[in-house]
Amino acid sequence: MGKILVTGAKGQLGSELSELSSDYPQYEWYFANRNQVTLDNLDLLKIQLNEIKPDIILNCGAYTAVDKAELEKDIAFAINHLAVKLIAKYAKDKNVKLMHISTDYVFDGTLSLALNEEAKTNPINIYGESKLAGEISCLEENQDSIIIRTSWVYSKFGNNFVKTMQRLMQERESINVVNDQIGSPTYAADLAKAMMFILESEKWIPGIYNFSNEGEISWYEFALNIKEFGSYNCRLEGIPSASYPTPAARPQFSLLDKNKIKTVYNLHIPDYKESLKKMFD
Repeated sequence: MGKILVTGAKGQLGSELSELSSDYPQYEWYFANRNQVTLDNLDLLKIQLNEIKPDIILNCGAYTAVDKAELEKDIAFAINHLAVKLIAKYAKDKNVKLMHISTDYVFDGTLSLALNEEAKTNPINIYGESKLAGEISCLEENQDSIIIRTSWVYSKFGNNFVKTMQRLMQERESINVVNDQIGSPTYAADLAKAMMFILESEKWIPGIYNFSNEGEISWYEFALNIKEFGSYNCRLEGIPSASYPTPAARPQFSLLDKNKIKTVYNLHIPDYKESLKKMFD
């Protein structure tokens, strides 16, 4: 069935794919950390891809430090744009299937209806700009790519909102959480399963797809669910974004419309609470 290269192997999604890989023994799996696939060094990256010789690339590697990106624009663009461009070109030249992961941060968050794949992009921070540049160059270099936009990713692996909340709720008596940014969380294990579902399906239909769990909530509501499932006693206060300034602006509303991926691939997407419960279990 071929060799699957997973970039960003130590990240949340890469780690979930690693756990899932034993269910797909028909593939030869190559999980690459940042030294094995060096996304911020294009000359080295080209050599590495030619040595690995994958048949399928699941590009989960990215620069994801949203606030830090405001100060490290060059590194963010090197990894999220230029490396993606090179990988897409390699995939096109070698007839390799490419699935690339993107983000809801390509939107400005000013609309208040679920955003489909055709919605106007207009990132409001460097991270979002770099990811959008990556999407554009990916499809320019290789029209056969599949791009999956996702949002609010969490997992039992890596650093994420859920694990931060779990820690803080055990350390503090009260926490303030932003209540005016709306979207839907994504359990990385569900996204990993969806990627393999697409790969295993009979059809490969290129283009952009949205994926997150079902539901429409604020970060504050998400925190309340975490408190409930963890049975923590910490008091939670909802606050406006203005009371919690960050170096990078965040979209106020970035709920993704998942109709396309559900229709094209007949994919079932779990409700966010169901998936959060699964992670706690």
